[in-house]
Formats: sequence, C-alpha cells, structure tokens
Amino acid sequence: MSDAVQQRRDGGVLHLTLNRPEVRNAMNADMVEGLRDALTQAESDGDVRAVVLRGTAGHFCAGADLKSLAGAPRDVQSMAAMNARFGELCVAFANTPITVVAVLEGTVMGGGFGLACVADMAIAGETTLFRLPETSIGVVPAQIAPFLVERLGYSEAKRLAVTGGRIDARTALALRLVHEVHEGGPALEAALQRVLHELLQCAPGAVAATKALIAKARFTPPAALVAEAAMVFARAATGAEGIEGAAAFVQKRKPKWAP
Repeated sequence: MSDAVQQRRDGGVLHLTLNRPEVRNAMNADMVEGLRDALTQAESDGDVRAVVLRGTAGHFCAGADLKSLAGAPRDVQSMAAMNARFGELCVAFANTPITVVAVLEGTVMGGGFGLACVADMAIAGETTLFRLPETSIGVVPAQIAPFLVERLGYSEAKRLAVTGGRIDARTALALRLVHEVHEGGPALEAALQRVLHELLQCAPGAVAATKALIAKARFTPPAALVAEAAMVFARAATGAEGIEGAAAFVQKRKPKWAP
C-alpha cells in the first residue's frame, strides 16, 4: 500500500484516506496506484461490502499535483499514458461491485471532483468547496468529463467545465453532485455511520447485480432490458441471498448479512 493512501478495515467496510496533507491531498502517481491496488485487493478479498473514500487534514483532494505534473515527461505519449492511468482508476471505482461512499470536505477539485462523481453515495460538509480549474490553467478535465456528464447532465457539466466552475456544498446538493450536506465534524461522521448502517442492511450480491443493471440501463431502452432484467431477478430470487432474505422477512428477523 502506498503511503499516499491510508487503509483501515472496520468489519466489512474499507476506509481509504488520501494522505498527502501538505498539498491538500493532490494526486500523484503513487496515490493513483495506491487507490487502484487497494480496490483490486478489496474486490479479490470478497468480504468488503463498502469502500469509504475521504481525505486527511480536512480536505478531500485538490486534483492533480501540478508540481508532480511539471516534472513528468513532456512528450505526448508519456503524458497520455499517465493521464490514462487516472482514467482507469475512475472507471474501476465506477464499475466496482462494492458500494463506494465519498466523504467530501474542504477542497474538492479536478480529479477529486471526478472521484466524487463516481461514488455511489457522496456526503459533504457544509463548508466544502468544489472546483473544476482545468480550463483556467490551460488543460482539459479529460478523464473525468464522462463522469461529469453522467452525474450532472450535459448542460451543467459543460457550464462548469468551460468556466472553471466553483460551487459550494449547497449548490452541489442542488445539482445532485452530492446526496447529503451536513455540518462538519461529529455531524458528518454521524451521517457516514448512518449511511454505512443502511447500506450494510442490503445483500452484497444483490447490490452488485443492481449496480451492474442500473449502469447498463443508462444506455439501453427499457424494452430491450426486460428479458435480461427478468433473469437477473430470477437468479437473485432463487439464489442463497434471495432465499435467506425471504425467510428473514417471514420470520421477522434480520437477514444473515445485516449487522
């Protein structure tokens, strides 16, 4: 595990903390690889049910580390390969069968903005500030662009991207970039614990299948999904989780996967 990413397990929850406080947790190659390795390990472990992404020292992520970027090879192919590694990270978190929760505080910029967009659930402190500064410094929000459109819609994604957009937490909530806004400190931690409790009531296999089906539904007409959705449902209902869930409901008890 990279020093740029702290890792902590709490039962079925893996906490990943971006840990470069001297630069407001700006991303470098070590952080990107550390996050990818941690997610890959969590998926292979098979018992991680949620990943919590957050930053240390009161900030989530200030985007790419520009000092690190300035020292990178300046040829186009090397720069493209480095940028693609971050894009692959975003895709991995977007497509993981594990539920991803982002806890957003302080600065959320650039690539950090993109990570917020790929999370299944995003909660923010009320003083959190979001910004897409790429075009204001002569570059492009390249790898996060598809996730901006997916989360915010075409019009808002374009507006923020071309203006170097800067929004506060309440505006982020109104745009549905985040799902909840709370006071910082204990209130934000309490919200996180409530969210984790709620999602751990859900069967992990059913969650994974649901995430995959919803992702496909973004680009597929409903009529074209009827047969596939029926098979997804049937496999779940006749599988171990479906049988246990029905029994727990009838017996008025919690299913075995619920804490």
